[in-house]
Amino acid sequence: MNVEELVRDALREQAAQQPPAPPGFADRVLGARRRRRTRRLASVAVATAAVVAVGVGVPLLDSGGKRDVRPSGTLDSRDVIAHPDQGPPRELIAAGRSAVAAYYTTEVVPRDSRYATGERTYRLLNPRTGRYEKDDRWSFVAVAPGLRTAAVLERTLPAARIGLLDLATGEVERWIPVSHGVGGLAFSRDGRRLVATTYTDNPDGFEKARDARTGRSVWGPRFDSSSRTGFEVVDLASGKGDWVAVAPGREFLGREDFAFSRAGDLLYSRIVGPRDGMQQFYDFTGRKVAAPANERQLRSDVSARLSPGGRLAAWGLVAEPHHTSYSSIRDPLTGREITRVRGAELVAWADDERLIAWERDPDVERYRPRLVLVTIGSTQVVPLSGFQEPNDGHGERDWEPVFADR
Repeated sequence: MNVEELVRDALREQAAQQPPAPPGFADRVLGARRRRRTRRLASVAVATAAVVAVGVGVPLLDSGGKRDVRPSGTLDSRDVIAHPDQGPPRELIAAGRSAVAAYYTTEVVPRDSRYATGERTYRLLNPRTGRYEKDDRWSFVAVAPGLRTAAVLERTLPAARIGLLDLATGEVERWIPVSHGVGGLAFSRDGRRLVATTYTDNPDGFEKARDARTGRSVWGPRFDSSSRTGFEVVDLASGKGDWVAVAPGREFLGREDFAFSRAGDLLYSRIVGPRDGMQQFYDFTGRKVAAPANERQLRSDVSARLSPGGRLAAWGLVAEPHHTSYSSIRDPLTGREITRVRGAELVAWADDERLIAWERDPDVERYRPRLVLVTIGSTQVVPLSGFQEPNDGHGERDWEPVFADR
């Protein structure tokens, strides 16, 4: 039975929905709750133009990660550009429609004895060379459709203007002034609009906290009321947009950026609640509205979200036997699990059958991830990047990718 038949038959089944993973399971395995609450929502830009690069064949690993099996017809590496020896990458990484358009590292910079900010340093893909180039001018970067333009914010957040950066030349082609300080950016799926999330304070704040395991004083997410004030949806052709106030509603950690819904007619942001992955949708006037039917079952902390065709939903980690991870693929309308796919964290769809995921090294007990390509209906993975080295003992990764479709 091929993947399409598997999905179709599973959708026809009327069996009861499988229970979700126990509360906090993914965070307990990945040690990623703090990272997720201090980084922006991974809002994926769409429709990228061709990049001058050559797809390289890469070995397929069995579920133990030790054997080159190269099965015929299971994973097609012709559209895969991988550098499994590079972590962080120096050259383009891509699979199917998705590419790593940029990545960043974060350094905690103390501002006084109790307060610090997380300062990002970006490496941006140069579409002419296919290589990632360091650009430390920007505090926040979102990549536009085409891998040719990025929206950027200057070093001090919140920022008073948005730059449109030519990725090939490294020059800002246009500045768009904003009426309220901006801390986060996300493109619409068609690339014609940009939503800027506004704040009164740097959303990447840290404060001193005591590590429950060691008793030492460490930098942790800042526990205080949100400084988010609202959003501005900017039309890129005209550079015009109107600011809309949105009350924070309740306390939460770090940045809570807005992103566009799949159809582009609504916005959503993550909210802190009794369970992970909660989300709230808004119309463009700032009014809270119900989630679209095909996004109601999604998790805001799983950035892959809907498949390109909209029939499948990427969900969270549900099992990790023998140092290999499995995440749930669900019906976006009902939330019922259809199948499971390899990967600890699903970050982008390559096509309707394949996803890019973070997956752990099966040969070590601690969580040591790398980017891999996984396929629905297969337990095999294609390594795309080198392994991450957790930089603080809590599952924090030393570089974070920014994805865009191509």
